[in-house]
Parts: sequence; structure tokens; C-alpha cells
Amino acid sequence: MTLNELPEIKIVRHARAKCLRLRVDSTQIRLTAPVLCSKRKIQNFIDQAEEWLLKTWQQQTQNIQQETLPTELKLFNVDQPLQIVYQTQKQSFIFDEVKNQLLISDRQPQQYLKAFVITYAKQHLPLYLEEVSQESSLSFGKCTIRQPKTRWGSCSAKHDIMLNSGLVLFPEHVTRYVCVHELAHTRHFDHSPHFWAEVHKHDENFQQHRKILKTTPMPYWWL
Repeated sequence: MTLNELPEIKIVRHARAKCLRLRVDSTQIRLTAPVLCSKRKIQNFIDQAEEWLLKTWQQQTQNIQQETLPTELKLFNVDQPLQIVYQTQKQSFIFDEVKNQLLISDRQPQQYLKAFVITYAKQHLPLYLEEVSQESSLSFGKCTIRQPKTRWGSCSAKHDIMLNSGLVLFPEHVTRYVCVHELAHTRHFDHSPHFWAEVHKHDENFQQHRKILKTTPMPYWWL
């Protein structure tokens, strides 16, 4: 393999970039460069990184080949897993609740599967948080659903709560723990003993649920 056989390198000029940086993932190679960096300097940088680029891209390709997309999907508030079918279709995904089936376009199945999960999370997690809020008598402001890489949830000083859309892929008791955790912050804006006592009041097995959350890896197609 040579550089000519690699996918086109996407060059992005960023005002805050102080140096050239390459990033390789399963779908593209991206180079971030300072705004005033010359084309010659960029090309020299790419040429010098040739060996690393070829090796890294091959590893990414091999990882994709070794992984297979799931044929079913377990969601936190559904008893039976959704059966997934990958097929040629115009829509990115079609969710058939009657048949408990998820139809995913085979154009970019990994991307569309994640898009479905995000859409599902935005529909169901705020409603679920409201249920837990009523059960625990812990009120909150607004609820937003996002995809942060390092946090499962957060609570602002205004008691607005953010939940990670990936929570719909966990068992319900784990998802509920995160809701309880963030709601408890509306009473105690820290991780003091009083905070954990509040969490325990509404989730007696929170330590076990917290451990599951920390030790369970997310599926490769989500990352």
C-alpha cells in the first residue's frame, strides 16, 4: 500500500491550531493545520508521516473487518431486543415498533445505527428522567441529551440536567442510577457524604450500578 491508495486526507485549518496534527479513524484521515501554514509544509509533514499513516490505516481497516454490526439491539426500556435488518433503502433507519424491528440503510450502517440510538435517546430519556424525578421528589429544570465522550450526565447550578444518549444501551437499573445521581445534585452540588446518602436513599444498589457503568465498554460502532 502507498499514500496514493489511502483515502483523501481532509485538511482543516483551525485558528487555535499551533502545530500540524493527523488523526486516523475508520472512515477518514484528518489533518488539522494552523491557518497560515503553507501547502508545502503540510505536504512535507504528510510525506514524513507516510509510514505511520499506512500502518495506522491498515490497523483501522483490519479492526473493521474483525467487527460485525449487531443483529439485535437491547434498549433500556424495552423488554425484548430489537431485531436489526440491514438493507437498501432511502431512509437512514426505520423503526417498526409493532414488529419490534429496526431497518438500517446499508449505505453507512454504522453511522445510521448510532443516529437511531441518539434519536431514540432524545425521545425517551427526558421522559424517563421525569419519572425518576417524580418517584424521588427531586425536581430539575431542563433536560438535554448529548454525546460527551467522558461524562454520563451532569447537573448545572440551575438544576438543568444533561444525559448521555448512550445510556439507552445499558440495563434500566444502570440508566436509572445516572438519573438519580444527577437529580441528587439538585440537593447537594458536590460528592459529599450527604450527596451519596441522597443517592442511596433512591438507589440502594447504586455502588453495583456505578461499577457496571464504569466497567462495561461501549460497542465499537458507537465509538
